[in-house]
Amino acid sequence: MTTGMIGRKVGMMRLYDGSGRSRGVTVIELGPNFVTQVRTPERDGYTAVQLGFPGRRKRVNRPQRGHLQKAGLANRPQALTKLQEFRVEDAGAFSVGQELRCEQFTPGAFVDVTATSKGKGFAGGVKRHHFAGGPKTHGQSDRHRAPGSIGSGTTPGRVYKGLRMAGHMGSVTSTVLNLLVVAVDPSRNLIFVEGSVPGPRTGIVSVRDARRSALKSFAAPEIPSAAVEAELAAAEAEDEAAEAEAAETNETPEAAEAGAAEQSEA
Repeated sequence: MTTGMIGRKVGMMRLYDGSGRSRGVTVIELGPNFVTQVRTPERDGYTAVQLGFPGRRKRVNRPQRGHLQKAGLANRPQALTKLQEFRVEDAGAFSVGQELRCEQFTPGAFVDVTATSKGKGFAGGVKRHHFAGGPKTHGQSDRHRAPGSIGSGTTPGRVYKGLRMAGHMGSVTSTVLNLLVVAVDPSRNLIFVEGSVPGPRTGIVSVRDARRSALKSFAAPEIPSAAVEAELAAAEAEDEAAEAEAAETNETPEAAEAGAAEQSEA
């Protein structure tokens, strides 16, 4: 049961894998996703699952609300405003309303990440298409970043369609292939992929399994789960409280522990 998932880009950080190699990773909050519809060859002509995820919109329209009510997912605290289909091989492994989490992605595997890139507004040819620009000499004082000629006059006598010129840059659907999954944190629904991911922080991304085969020997880093961090924080709080109590009574922590042990023996 393998499919893609919808997530949210959190940011970037650095991780050291099990072999001590430093890797720059992008943190993605991947899920939980909920199955809102199952496509079957008998009814739809192909096999796929439709997943829902709390997107950037806060409200859903009436048709989408009715669609989620059929799946029993309309009364969730966070509305599932982002719906997306993923092709699968076996639709029978999924059921409407099923919750999917990030455990299906394992460290050492490769994934393809699709998102909308950052919008750059109106950009010139040098920035948008990496044109060289004009010469800085021979009297051309203001033509350094000009596009230059866009075609001859007699033949073809027009400008070819699709010619690279200045225009709107960015804000397009972009896919980065073969990003290594460095670590997975199921307790917080986080995956850490090596490399950059299109779009801004908090942007919606979709993650699919890549065609590239997984690494056979990959040492994943040890990431403490949320429960372990909570236990460590509670232990630190208890130690601080014990030190504060000992300071009030002008006793060292060792003396306080010895006194507590004597009272328990008595």
